[in-house]
Amino acid sequence: MFDTQISNRNFLLASGFKFSLEKYPKIDFFCSEANIPAINLGVAVQPSYLKDIPVPGDKLTYDDLVLRFNVDEDLTNYITVHNWLRGLGFPYTTNEYQQLLNEDANQPGVQNANSGQSDGSLIIYNSNYNENVIVKFTGLFPVSLSTISFNAQVQNSEYVTAEVVFKYTLYDIIKL
Repeated sequence: MFDTQISNRNFLLASGFKFSLEKYPKIDFFCSEANIPAINLGVAVQPSYLKDIPVPGDKLTYDDLVLRFNVDEDLTNYITVHNWLRGLGFPYTTNEYQQLLNEDANQPGVQNANSGQSDGSLIIYNSNYNENVIVKFTGLFPVSLSTISFNAQVQNSEYVTAEVVFKYTLYDIIKL
């Protein structure tokens, strides 16, 4: 009877996380918000003369990974994502994409050097701030980078934040 009870009664802290990106290990994006994206299973419908019956489908869909980060005063993390997006979209010449791939090939440990993609990890800490769970994302690439807004009317020191949206192949949740 007692083995069916929850043994750890500590709650997960919303601030207990860190995000790391394999492609740019020196930049953790000063991440202030992250999410474990939703996962959805498609549904097939089995026809019936009384009522159609929903049955589990066979295809999963994953929502986007959205990160909000504090922008450093040199805009290093913002420019890094900006240049990554430009390299993937090559707005001026195809050389921008080739330059992105060349940079990837020269970085030690980058697994997806020929795709412009990266792997990343959302590390979740327990209530004692020890690593507890890692959400490992495969094949990340940015699809959207938010604007940076400046406002001379702000009374207090307010830090600038930005948001980046990633697509990816899949993620695994690994309990440590």
